[in-house]
Amino acid sequence: MKAELRKTLGFFSCFSVAVGLVVASSTLVSLGQGMGLAGGGFIIAMAAAWVLQLFSAQSYAELSCMMPHAGGIRSYTKVSMGSLPAMAAVILAYIIPNLFAAPAELAVAGTVIKETFVPGIPSIVCGGLLLALLTITNVIGVDVFAKLQIAFTLTMMISMALLGIIGLTGIGARPAPDLPNMPFNPMGIGVLGLTALAIWLYIGIEFVTPMAQEARQAEKNIPRAMFYGLLAIFCVNLVYGYASLKYVPAEQLANSNHPHVDMALAMLGKPGMIWIAIVSVFASASTINTVIGVVPRMLYGMAVSRELPAVFRSIHPRFHTPWIGILFMAGCISLFFFGGIYKAPNLIVYILAACCSWLFAYIIAHLDVIILRRRYPHFKRPYKAPFYPIPQIIGALGMGYAIVNIAPVPEMESTIFRLVGIMVAGTFVYVIFWLRFIAKEPMFRPMPMQDAQEEWGLVEKELYPNGIPATFVINPGCIPNCGSDINPVAAVSTDK
Repeated sequence: MKAELRKTLGFFSCFSVAVGLVVASSTLVSLGQGMGLAGGGFIIAMAAAWVLQLFSAQSYAELSCMMPHAGGIRSYTKVSMGSLPAMAAVILAYIIPNLFAAPAELAVAGTVIKETFVPGIPSIVCGGLLLALLTITNVIGVDVFAKLQIAFTLTMMISMALLGIIGLTGIGARPAPDLPNMPFNPMGIGVLGLTALAIWLYIGIEFVTPMAQEARQAEKNIPRAMFYGLLAIFCVNLVYGYASLKYVPAEQLANSNHPHVDMALAMLGKPGMIWIAIVSVFASASTINTVIGVVPRMLYGMAVSRELPAVFRSIHPRFHTPWIGILFMAGCISLFFFGGIYKAPNLIVYILAACCSWLFAYIIAHLDVIILRRRYPHFKRPYKAPFYPIPQIIGALGMGYAIVNIAPVPEMESTIFRLVGIMVAGTFVYVIFWLRFIAKEPMFRPMPMQDAQEEWGLVEKELYPNGIPATFVINPGCIPNCGSDINPVAAVSTDK
């Protein structure tokens, strides 16, 4: 019997995956720097970014429930625009960014573990052991991955909320220092320019969508996981951010590489530093765990569509996980991590460039919804994004604005966009070569929905005795609640 992905993820598992990549050590730095630059006015940029990501979550929710396949954005885009945009979306938005960001998060975790808990062990060893542990647990099974993700997420969110509440109320904290008064929004309307910085507080919320094939009641749990995840992140960051302004001077927050640690140390002393160190390690571990858990599902989806070597299609016969993709992703992260890339003094430029390419995926997702609504107006959609097409239009334009304003300082702008240009050019060269000479497929011909469902195993083809296709029937082992989730049009006779 062929090994298939299991449906074991409930709401809390989906919620933890959605939040797991978002709340990383780098986002804690972005929060502190934003509060330092704009004071309380940073909430305006946070709210604007939250709305943009809510629109993105709505589009991703509709697409993932309409096409519950592990390929994620690649699957949706192949049906709406064709193979070239689909492959480029995955590479530019999820593979390249995480090859830069994941080693940096691993480095942060290794350094914190060494300096706070085991000073006798080199930080590179601590980071390497953490990567090995998370790789093994992801190979063992998605249920183990989910349990770890829940533990990481709850620890992060509850700890940050408690630290923020302690700081705002003063209960159990050191007396707040006498800091100079800061206007609520010293930047005025210019604070909207920080929307690009604020959006990093929520980027990655859609990482739960490639898990749709392994989620129970995906049409309910995935949209709710992203919405409540965004809401929880906004509330926790708001509380922690305002507490930071109470204990740390704004200028220090704006210029610090670890403003979240500065706040905890000023508020609680050494115990606060240990507490936030645990939060930071869990944030990094959650990010690595999510990357190793989700990106291989995208590689699996590409392999199913013959856009990657067939080896990535391998499902472990015992654990039912895409283990080849997991080992591949872990190996790439190791290469960057042990190669010392994360030590580069201008790493932030590389991360920002990679994140800039990530934003293209959100624009593509909005376009996918618009195209598929027009092309397949009667197709069964277990979840439909409300107020279509207003969120898709505003969301796409907003992400374009964030891309243009990606650089936090003008000096970085040319370098960031040069790197983005190199990544885009390299991606398209690879994709064009693969499609033209290896796969020999058309680049911009959208795949018919019926063919896509057959390829993904969401429907099965029945043949006449002479081998001519007769009908497409629903495969009940591949879709949650598939009896009501499949459009009858996708299961009609093809007999002419």
